[in-house]
Amino acid sequence: MPVKHLIQGITSIEEHKLQTLVENRRIFNMVNCELNIFETHESSYHIPLSFSDLIVTSMVRGKKVMHLSDKPSFDYLPGETVILPPHETMIIDFPEATMADPTQCIALAINEEYIKETLNYLNSFHKSQDENIHWKLQFNQYHFQHNNEISDLISKLIRVCQSKDAAKNIFADLTLKELLIRLLQSQYLEQVSMEASTATNTNSHRANFVLSYIQDHLTEKIAIDALSRKAYLSRNIFFKWFREQFGITPVEYINRERIRMAKQLLVNSVMSIQEVSDYCGFSDANYFIRVFRKLEGITPKTYQALCKI
Repeated sequence: MPVKHLIQGITSIEEHKLQTLVENRRIFNMVNCELNIFETHESSYHIPLSFSDLIVTSMVRGKKVMHLSDKPSFDYLPGETVILPPHETMIIDFPEATMADPTQCIALAINEEYIKETLNYLNSFHKSQDENIHWKLQFNQYHFQHNNEISDLISKLIRVCQSKDAAKNIFADLTLKELLIRLLQSQYLEQVSMEASTATNTNSHRANFVLSYIQDHLTEKIAIDALSRKAYLSRNIFFKWFREQFGITPVEYINRERIRMAKQLLVNSVMSIQEVSDYCGFSDANYFIRVFRKLEGITPKTYQALCKI
């Protein structure tokens, strides 16, 4: 039986600070990632959980039974990692959790643009000898035992995210980049798809231009007609092209990026919910709250409170 490389233990939250016995959540928001620490203190079943970003989860303590769409159920134990794409719903059982022996798991939500930048860097400066093979995250190897390097990096990232060090975003950035590269390396042998080098260049330039424009104008009104003109496509073809490229509509992407900005403001500023909504380009605070709840599962006010625990 292979040796399991465990993540260093995380101090359990004090009982009087628990807000729920099932998947009690602590959030540590960084510039390019968000660390979530989940604890469950009673046996429970069929608990849904999803994130709007790519998720790297690792078990710290106890046992879960994971149910993922179109995949067989499996036991999830310490020393193991699961990588899931955005919006993938996990249905989770906690058959053995108790107050005396809670289940602990971390979920690291990683900024999609940060992942793209890392992949672009690797593909530009650390190419495979086969030029048709590119670095990319895959989800066919979604559940695996992590090695010592990955275990140490996740443990370090947990320590950094929880620290009071003024430079912790710098340390988190460096550690996160190394973690991504280690994960990519662990998946490399599973890479069987070859990326065509035909019409992708045109698509890549157009995609980068459109996404850069959205990022630069998130706090302003962004008209879809203006985006389609900048992409030199009709409105209908632009919608089709965008969904084919990114798996979501332009409006969904804009809202997701605005919510990402809002999360930083909710944690790191004294702005009110209305002020955050206005700053992030939402025309109506109620719409902002609805979008936030849809993507994060909680309201902006609750998110802000959880980050201050």
